[in-house]
Amino acid sequence: MRALQHPDVEDLRLPTVLSALADPIRLRIVAELARSGGIVCGDFDVPVSMSTLSHHLKVLREAGVLRVTPQGSYRKHELRRDEMERRFPGVLDSITSAIEAP
Repeated sequence: MRALQHPDVEDLRLPTVLSALADPIRLRIVAELARSGGIVCGDFDVPVSMSTLSHHLKVLREAGVLRVTPQGSYRKHELRRDEMERRFPGVLDSITSAIEAP
């Protein structure tokens, strides 16, 4: 399994992050990751095809919102919470709190 590229924390840009989070499916993915701590690709509960899910995960990864790590023959997806907090204090927590609010 080839390693995926992740942007360095100093290269993260707020407009790119917010653009990645502007999609309802990507917000749902982020909410699931915030609750679970990490999810293997096929275990997301989203109403889209696997190819569309892969696209959404790629957008989030390239924006710097999540990290993908190989785990056997699967890939685990996790929020880059600590790195996001260092770069944009409070942003990810504010967004995940708003998503999870009733």
